[in-house]
Amino acid sequence: MSDKQLAFQVEPEASYAEEQSDVATDVYVFHYHIRITNTGKIAAQLISRHWIITDANEQVQEVRGMGVVGEQPRIEPGQSYEYSSGATLGTPYGSMRGRYHLVSDDGQRHEVEIPEMQLVAPRVLH
Repeated sequence: MSDKQLAFQVEPEASYAEEQSDVATDVYVFHYHIRITNTGKIAAQLISRHWIITDANEQVQEVRGMGVVGEQPRIEPGQSYEYSSGATLGTPYGSMRGRYHLVSDDGQRHEVEIPEMQLVAPRVLH
């Protein structure tokens, strides 16, 4: 199968959740929104995810799980799937990146990279 038959665009966007964070106890909560668009010619189902979350102290959390937000969406060519979730850090900034694991309608397994998102609490970096 050519790469053009199965292709996805992943657009991540992160924001700081001040109302859920507690600076006094080093709890920094971030929300993120992801749009996954099937730009290829074959449908695929998102089976699982793998996140690598790194804080300012270079502490790494790895999160693996089935689907996203309790779903394993099937994304048709030309269609998008969007979801929102969150992450908590012990520092006011860090980053997260990862991969989605998909299975296309022809049974092939694929990995799609999730571009790195910067997680930054306001007024921390000058």
